Amino acid sequence: MSTDIRPETGLRNASEKAGSIAAKYADAGDAQRDLTVEVVDALREAGFARHFVSSRWDGGDGTFGEFVQGVFNVAEGCASAAWCAALLAASARFASYLPEAGHRELWGSSPDTLIADGLIPAGKAQPVAGGHRLSGTWPYITNVSFADWALLCASVGDGPQPELRFFALPRGSYRAIENWDNAGMRATGSHSLVVEDVFVPEHLSYNRQDMVEGRNRWSSDPNHNIPYQATGALMLVTPGVGAALGAVKAAVQALKGKKLQEASQIELTRAVARIDAARLLVEQSAATVDRRSLTPALIARNQRNGVFANEEVAEGVNGLIRAAGTRGLSESYRLERFWRDTISATSHVGLRYDNTRIAATYSALLIDS
Repeated sequence: MSTDIRPETGLRNASEKAGSIAAKYADAGDAQRDLTVEVVDALREAGFARHFVSSRWDGGDGTFGEFVQGVFNVAEGCASAAWCAALLAASARFASYLPEAGHRELWGSSPDTLIADGLIPAGKAQPVAGGHRLSGTWPYITNVSFADWALLCASVGDGPQPELRFFALPRGSYRAIENWDNAGMRATGSHSLVVEDVFVPEHLSYNRQDMVEGRNRWSSDPNHNIPYQATGALMLVTPGVGAALGAVKAAVQALKGKKLQEASQIELTRAVARIDAARLLVEQSAATVDRRSLTPALIARNQRNGVFANEEVAEGVNGLIRAAGTRGLSESYRLERFWRDTISATSHVGLRYDNTRIAATYSALLIDS
């Protein structure tokens, strides 16, 4: 397999405009607990949905390095919009494991199809002639209010070790329960999604293990044949790191004209260093995937990078608040929203050492190498 890094698709530059629009409507999204129409349109126009779609469907065939910088650009305007953008890109990559007829149905008319995903197997499916019947409730489904499709994981059958499969459903075959009420990342609109006995044809389903192992039976595109462990933490941590970069700018704005005590100077210096370190780790992980140098040790390092960067971002943003003092939590400054959003983003269960088992895996590989 070639290790050449592909040319950029334009997402990096287009995302700057999307970031400006996201910043303009950040307060409105925060208030309505969902992205505004203007921001959704900006994310689609910037190319996040098409970024990992194959060029066979006029998609971007984009790099992970460009994805990271694009999400950073949006996150500096609005963390919620960046989270939505990141998951739009990731969901399209997950959908690439569908059979060829599924590709045609999702992207045959446009590579900019917006897909929401539910990676946790929260529903149940029963095999029937030509496919499955699916029912269930999936919590925390970002983008559900405006997505064109949903890609949902469910268990098949009632045995002790049921098969886990993904199912793609078009908008209109599911409904949302608007119950997203977190203190941070309010505009992500991560509501619950409900499916009630819907038939899903075989070409809109695939075995979850194919995605986990990066074994795509229907696409030879290198982006579609990457083990989930190599990119999972990267996709989740990037919006938080980008939001922390925005928090640094907001902290500087809040501190203008204020004479800092030595303790606050130290807090500020340490906080910015933590956030810069997190950014570098994320960029290292993206470069590793783009080079396709995916040995077990480097896959484990990518996981470690994501979890550790997540910790540094949380500590860094808390440090910015300590440096800014009382005004740091004033709603008159953007820092308060960045702080809420970043702490919420970094609480994701997929960015913990215990749940990813990364500490044991990385340590074993490091010692045995």
